[in-house]
Amino acid sequence: MIRSPRLAPLVLVAALGLVSACAPASPPAAPAPAVRPTLLVFLTVDQFRPDYLERYGGQLQGGLARLARAGAYFTDAHQDHAITETAPGHASTLSGRFPRGTGITRNTSGVGDSTSPLLDSDDPGASPFRFQGTTLVDWLTRANPATRALSVSAKDRGAILPIGQSRQQVYWYSTHNGRFTTSRWYADRLPDWVRAFNERVHASQHAGRSWDLLEPDSAYPEVDDVIFEVDGDANVFPHRFPADTFRTDTLFRFTPLVDEVTARLALEGVRRLRLGEGPATDVLAISFSGTDYVGHFYGPDSREQHDQILRLDRVIGGLLDTLFTLRDSTRVIVALTADHGGGKIAELAGKLRVDMAPFWFLEARRIPGVLRVDRFRDLAAANLTRDDIARRWVQMFPTTAAPAVVVTLQDGNVYRYATNSYPYPITATHGSPHRDDSHVPIIFMGAPFRTGRYGRFVRTADIAPTLAAVLGVRPTEPLDGRPLLEAIRR
Repeated sequence: MIRSPRLAPLVLVAALGLVSACAPASPPAAPAPAVRPTLLVFLTVDQFRPDYLERYGGQLQGGLARLARAGAYFTDAHQDHAITETAPGHASTLSGRFPRGTGITRNTSGVGDSTSPLLDSDDPGASPFRFQGTTLVDWLTRANPATRALSVSAKDRGAILPIGQSRQQVYWYSTHNGRFTTSRWYADRLPDWVRAFNERVHASQHAGRSWDLLEPDSAYPEVDDVIFEVDGDANVFPHRFPADTFRTDTLFRFTPLVDEVTARLALEGVRRLRLGEGPATDVLAISFSGTDYVGHFYGPDSREQHDQILRLDRVIGGLLDTLFTLRDSTRVIVALTADHGGGKIAELAGKLRVDMAPFWFLEARRIPGVLRVDRFRDLAAANLTRDDIARRWVQMFPTTAAPAVVVTLQDGNVYRYATNSYPYPITATHGSPHRDDSHVPIIFMGAPFRTGRYGRFVRTADIAPTLAAVLGVRPTEPLDGRPLLEAIRR
């Protein structure tokens, strides 16, 4: 395990070049808009809890604030499946289907693919070869082959899975060298504009620099020195990157800086690929990973996460401002959601870290911290409208590839597990069918949408059919989601 001195992200938006339980069914198509959008900007924030928009609302003045106030905001939206991890969440958003339909049921069976090595990187290979079915990008390109898509993220699965198997422009961050890459599933070489970007902007430039608070110390009510954060190591501001550039490349993604650079690459791609110039509808998909990494290592209620959200708000604001100088804002639509929420630090919440391994010989129900153990074949007989946990397990796996038994921990408890793939031990996590992990925002903004707050229960599987309705395209397969028609102008 790598231990760093004080790890660090920098900030500055200006430095980026930015200007300031249903059966599957085919959803009905809404009438095509009079002026068809030429650019869809689809934003996913990894491990984003909707309560951040309320908790820090008075301090938000950028993109998150604009979306929450000017968009059609669904406040009771959920990733309606049981294993609320990054890969299943990203696969559901633009496919309109639950994991049982996308084939992406956990991170470990997400995008890893040894037959698709990366370009200019020794990180493990990746591709969408496990993804099943289609996404909104496929429906758009079927309607108009001129449609183009660019998808970027710090994570391979965050870049790959929103657009499924569509062979478009897809790039993610390589910890091997601190630059953006793709795999041979997509191309044989990086395009010149990505190579040039990597030479101009890369993580090792920040070696020896530090992440300090964006606002004055008095703006953060959280205690900074919390012993449970990263085992009490490097858990207070300022966080400093090591002078070692290789370690900086590794640690860079665990800071707000990774979101800033991701946004900068996305804007470079819009310019170079001329996305949104029309007449087809192009797609810009961005998954911001910093909130997930900060949440895992410092917890969702930490000073670090507070600062991360403030910085992300400004990054998204700068991204939108710049896009609206490049393209006609009346022909751009924006959607924002998250791949999952996140739970509190177990020790601070009075919850348990549950270790299943020593008790393999016992009945799972007897293990402290376990809420329920279900035979998967019995779950379909439950009242899936009222039993959220049963419904989410049913929507997690197809019956042809389902586990015999599924275990659900008590709300707030987490599995005890160790990993040496990160520089710090996991402080807080997600992955359960409970509300803290399933609850995410869904926000649409643009000319086709009605500004307002909508309080009914909806699912991320409803995003793709809603966007298909306003874009005037029809899904090419049955979906689990339905268009959220109350948010669409008629």
